[in-house]
Amino acid sequence: MKFCLACQKPYTGSVWECPACGDTPPERGGFMAFAPALAAQNDGFNPELFERYAAVEAGHFWFVGRNAILRDCMLRYFAHAKNILEIGCGTGFVLASTRQTFPAAHLSGSDIFTEGLSYARQRVPDAFLFQMDACHIPYQDEFDLIGSFDVLEHIDDDSGALKQMYQACQPGGGLVVTVPQHRWLWSSTDDYAHHKRRYTRAELRDKVERAGFRVDYLGSFVSLLLPVMLASRLLQKSADASDQMDAGFKIGRLANSMLGAVMKAERWLIARGISFPLGGSLLLVARKIA
Repeated sequence: MKFCLACQKPYTGSVWECPACGDTPPERGGFMAFAPALAAQNDGFNPELFERYAAVEAGHFWFVGRNAILRDCMLRYFAHAKNILEIGCGTGFVLASTRQTFPAAHLSGSDIFTEGLSYARQRVPDAFLFQMDACHIPYQDEFDLIGSFDVLEHIDDDSGALKQMYQACQPGGGLVVTVPQHRWLWSSTDDYAHHKRRYTRAELRDKVERAGFRVDYLGSFVSLLLPVMLASRLLQKSADASDQMDAGFKIGRLANSMLGAVMKAERWLIARGISFPLGGSLLLVARKIA
């Protein structure tokens, strides 16, 4: 059901107008906006990156590899999901993959920036797309699957966001999250991307459990490529972060193909129950128990 952010009361219906207080969200950039002021001043992400992401995601080994791992995960734990929300959907690259995986599901996507939603609309025209602050979600007991992929690290109050995800999730539904791992991998690229933190396993598990979820799976990925990632991060200490990010986006075709093959091998191993102790990213699956 919907949840009024103005008077804090839940309500039902197809129209976004609270029957208790009459609050109606405004529009920004052609999208319903639940935190329009924050979209103009948020420092958690550089909206100029959306254009760069949209240009390379479909062929870049990391984005393609992560999508494949996420598809496997969603099908394993939430094969019958019918109402799905992706928080921080950006350009809609993962959302489009989710649509292919769950063709009959009702699909929603949110982002704090409408710049990203414009790309998502082109990729997933049938999804309900809206602007919001992840710390103030306008739903209660609504979704049987919520995804948030490399988003929490951009949010100051990540614990508050996780509690809001718990509120928006149906009893029995769940959460799939990815975040960057290992504080010792911090580099200028994290600064450029406006990351607030890189996570440890214990930290992520603790925050998700404190929000009310039961953790069903927690593992690393980008593990086989961790030595390459570490070497790249060490080189970045003396280089401009924006130049390094551009270099990562413009990786050569042969290198991209080789790295993609490693990600495919890693996906195969994860799907067969291999749990890596280290990796550039963490993947977590959790459930809201009724």
